[in-house]
Amino acid sequence: MKKIKSFLFKYKHAILILYLPIYLTWFIYLEKRTDVKFTYIHCFVDDYIPFCEMFIIPYLLWFLYVAVSLVFLFFQTKHLDDFYRCTAVLLLGMTTSLLIYTIFPNAQNMRPHTFERDNIFTQIISILYATDTDTNVCPSIHVFNAIAINVAISDSWYFKDKRAVRLCSTILCVLICMSTLLLKQHSFIDALCALLLYVFYYIIIYKPFKRRKTAQ
Repeated sequence: MKKIKSFLFKYKHAILILYLPIYLTWFIYLEKRTDVKFTYIHCFVDDYIPFCEMFIIPYLLWFLYVAVSLVFLFFQTKHLDDFYRCTAVLLLGMTTSLLIYTIFPNAQNMRPHTFERDNIFTQIISILYATDTDTNVCPSIHVFNAIAINVAISDSWYFKDKRAVRLCSTILCVLICMSTLLLKQHSFIDALCALLLYVFYYIIIYKPFKRRKTAQ
């Protein structure tokens, strides 16, 4: 019994997982909406961005990138500030995005109807298009979360002396953000709004901590 209590106390921050079913329920509801008028997001920059099916690789790596990073930070119990700051930004950003989708239904119509090439990448993209609607795009949660994870890794106590890891994380983050545009999943506006949203929450969550750390 003592071991169980000790384990639960040590990993009490696991309670944040309870947000996941709330997020998924809300997001799935929004994805299934058909009785609202959607505003289509597009800008001139989108017309200059080509379609590149190979970017499905970093796009899908996003799921592994986010999950593995969060699990790693979760178990760094001696430096839970890293985990709490990261999850605070993620929860605030994802919730804000869902609120925006709810109040301001938006979508995009840039996906190609046919592919020039038939290969494993385009086949996977066809499955992606069939399972993921082209609604709820601005701001891009894919971009927001990638940036949040990259900053969390770069700012983490554990990785402060691991330059190679931080560099690889940044490269993957950039590729993931690019993939949302090159797969025609998002408009440049979606990515820009995600970046601005992240900067807003970074200032709120990370800046006060850095000021306190400097003062000490």
